[in-house]
Amino acid sequence: MDNITIKDLYNLNETVAADIFEGKTYPWEVLPEIKDFIIKLGNSLDPEIYEKKAEDIWVAKSAKIAPTACLNGPLIIDEEAEIRHCAFIRGSAIVGKGAVVGNSTELKNVILFNKVQVPHYNYVGDSILGYKSHMGAGSITSNVKSDKKLVIVKGENKYETGLKKFGAMLGDNVEVGCGSILNPGSVIGRNVNIYPLSSVRGVVPSDSIYKKASEVVAKTED
Repeated sequence: MDNITIKDLYNLNETVAADIFEGKTYPWEVLPEIKDFIIKLGNSLDPEIYEKKAEDIWVAKSAKIAPTACLNGPLIIDEEAEIRHCAFIRGSAIVGKGAVVGNSTELKNVILFNKVQVPHYNYVGDSILGYKSHMGAGSITSNVKSDKKLVIVKGENKYETGLKKFGAMLGDNVEVGCGSILNPGSVIGRNVNIYPLSSVRGVVPSDSIYKKASEVVAKTED
């Protein structure tokens, strides 16, 4: 059984964007709605906590933003987040509390839950990264198939997404090794570790270690 529903993957108490998931079953269903949701949510944020920096850009006053970072809206950067040198946020992005967006990292149409880290040379597009997930240096989400066809999530079952652009759904506490590629339609369960230099596609079950496509092993307590 594929455990890839929103409730299987995410603690919705760890994101300012919890309401976008209401009434949905699978997390990728929210991807087409992120842009409009940010604008609606942004206009309701407490001005004592968040400052409207530009049109459709809201930044928590406690966030740290490097002067060389490029911020495009719609965008919400939550409390205590850190946007480092030369980060490029193309728009339609929610950066959670205490999250880190690092040097030369690019974000586009994403939700980063609280405490997410994408700190070094990452591309994250059309994706959702769960609480405390971390992408190692140079790891990326590939969000369009080479044949430009609609993305299908492939696990024990196949799930038609109807989406041409779909990067990866990372559950809470996922660790992605350096230099890895998450191919379109990748869904990574909670508490997964992915070896460096991996090429991942399809569903990776929760509480497992991805060594290579033919070697995905369950974690043990030892």
